[in-house]
Amino acid sequence: MTTSPRSLPDIVESSSVVPLPTIRAQRPRAANGRFISAASPGSAAGDGDDELLPGDRFLDREVSWLQFNERVLQLAADPDVPLLERARFLAIFASNLDEFFMVRVAGLKRRIATGIATRSASGLEPREVLDEISRGAHELMERHAGLYREVIAPALERERITLVRWDELTGKEQKSLGEMFRSTVYPVLTPLAVDPAHPFPYISGLSLNLAVILINPQTGAEHFARVKVPPLLPRFIELPSDDGLYATRYVLLEELIGNHLQYLFPGMEVHETYTFRVTRNEDLEVEEDDAENLLTALEKELTRRRFGPPVRLEVESEMDDHVLDLLTRELRVQPSEVYRLPSPLDLTALNTVADLDRTELSYPPFVPTTHPTLAPVESAAPGNILRAMRSGDILLHHPYDSFSTSVQAFIEQAANDPQVLAIKQTLYRTSGDSPIIDALIDAAEDGKQVLAVVEIKARFDEENNISWARKLEHAGVHVVYGMVGLKTHAKLCLVVREEEGGLRRYCHVGTGNYNPKTARLYEDFGLLTCEDTIGEDLTRLFNQLSGMAPKSKFKRLLVAPRSVRSGLIELIDAEAAKGADGMIRFKVNSIVDEAVIDALYRASMAGASVDVWVRGICAIRPGVPDLSETVRVRSVLGRFLEHSRIFAFGRGKSATVYIGSADMMHRNLDRRVEALVSITDPQQLKTLSTLLDRAFSDEISSWHLQPGGQWHRHHLSAEGTPLVDIQSELIDSYRARRRPGRRR
Repeated sequence: MTTSPRSLPDIVESSSVVPLPTIRAQRPRAANGRFISAASPGSAAGDGDDELLPGDRFLDREVSWLQFNERVLQLAADPDVPLLERARFLAIFASNLDEFFMVRVAGLKRRIATGIATRSASGLEPREVLDEISRGAHELMERHAGLYREVIAPALERERITLVRWDELTGKEQKSLGEMFRSTVYPVLTPLAVDPAHPFPYISGLSLNLAVILINPQTGAEHFARVKVPPLLPRFIELPSDDGLYATRYVLLEELIGNHLQYLFPGMEVHETYTFRVTRNEDLEVEEDDAENLLTALEKELTRRRFGPPVRLEVESEMDDHVLDLLTRELRVQPSEVYRLPSPLDLTALNTVADLDRTELSYPPFVPTTHPTLAPVESAAPGNILRAMRSGDILLHHPYDSFSTSVQAFIEQAANDPQVLAIKQTLYRTSGDSPIIDALIDAAEDGKQVLAVVEIKARFDEENNISWARKLEHAGVHVVYGMVGLKTHAKLCLVVREEEGGLRRYCHVGTGNYNPKTARLYEDFGLLTCEDTIGEDLTRLFNQLSGMAPKSKFKRLLVAPRSVRSGLIELIDAEAAKGADGMIRFKVNSIVDEAVIDALYRASMAGASVDVWVRGICAIRPGVPDLSETVRVRSVLGRFLEHSRIFAFGRGKSATVYIGSADMMHRNLDRRVEALVSITDPQQLKTLSTLLDRAFSDEISSWHLQPGGQWHRHHLSAEGTPLVDIQSELIDSYRARRRPGRRR
């Protein structure tokens, strides 16, 4: 059952976040305003030491994620965002929600079905969480569809970017498309009928399908058939246009197929046609201990992925009830899992529109700059990365600092350097045509010792990772798949070079993947260094990953699952001991871990200042009297995906600051190999501190989390003018930073 969509002006015109009362549990409150939780105080924290903390102190993880995706939807609704970027945010919203259902909702349903689901830290029973997700997702998806149909699509039409219906085409255009259908589309279609001889077909996850009702003219009997829209063909078919340079017209692939069904069912009458889409459980379960070969086991599991049980059924709003009854019965979905939406379904295809070359409708062009330390003065030749590293640590900030002229160049130059003896690298996600992979292959073929710690279980990149893992193996690279039971998520590279004084180790420790494509879109930090202590730490860690070294100790690294949580809590407690002089600042993608949050609560209760900059999921309640009065939580979304992690403790020159790969999630702290590295250079500490200061300034556009779990958007001044976009400000500041170097 769906809820009524909220009026569009609430989304489009509101200067604050659209509230989501339907996805906040309506639990009673005590006299002090706090929720009365069903969980006993301290039962959810995990360590049993926090019985004096209120039981309702954690926000719900799944609800928080839906609210994050709502913030994405708000960017799509913001008239100050360029039009094509608004279309892209619509596509991002749809893609995010797909993954949420495939993993989070599917996992929750699986745990409920097996009887192992427990009450969440927020105090909600598993079925309550599922119910809240359903209500919130229904409302958000309806807003999403309405925003496209009523706001974005008309705005695109005004810019002569049009999605044309079949009956709006000229006879000549229909004829041309008909020829294209017969030559290109028809041969790859497989119509599947349902009758006693043909059982209901398997519907693959995320595939777009046509439900076709046919009538036999001789008998009058009604039949059902399914036609899958081919995923490898362009969804948006561009029409030739002679109406000026910027006119772009599309017709949907499913519209083309739906108007040529007579070729698929000759002799039958096409009575009704509707689109639908199924989302399935696509999380992986691989028993590593029982698998003789993890790679083979994963390949087998990937073939099973598309056969997971359905968790969501999206149908065209005009679909007839008897057709919907057939689908729900055959697919075994519950009424709450059915989402009636106006066509077109699957707005991830809007990326095609967002990619149009219309600069006036997009963000201003952005070209990363080379870090000044790595940029040769008055020369077009690439800088010598290893020589620059010998002069001191280099802190990189992507995408403002070019990835290709820093990290990529570092690995490529190491691969081609005859004095380099070995390269060791972790790889979690990278592109299929990655120059990083090519560089490692070149190094191996040149006789260098090359180790690649490949995480083939990187979610939804498994097939790509298997492919290039085999490519590396064939080239002579030593490929290992990390440690049993743990994903290797750390971002590390170690280069060993023979020099006059002996061996020197060159290191990179980062917060983002070694992926040149996403490095242009993701905000991340990385440290290039040849400092001996870090070199020793990385050597120990790589030995642990490739061999047997479980007792390794580190000096400048915190490494999960052994020391990240405990190390951070120790640093938090040290700031708490300072009282009002204590300062703790985090920048993370998500923060859920109860032990870390409770430590932050204790620090706040002691008077310390606690600032959390989070992109997505947040389970901490800020500003609650006698619990988190000194806690502030901010969220920033924009043209770049905020991906870096910073952990800062203390003030001024005495501050302790770490950057690294770990979020404050159970999976990161308990089930992954993560690495944080301490920053010691005074100028770099100042850079990170200034960034954190700026993010929490009232001049910066951001979302503010309220004690009750609501997010309020803070993007307009008291005069109604837009506040500063921190990413745009950073683009300008990094561009200006290059000018002094050029004048020397």
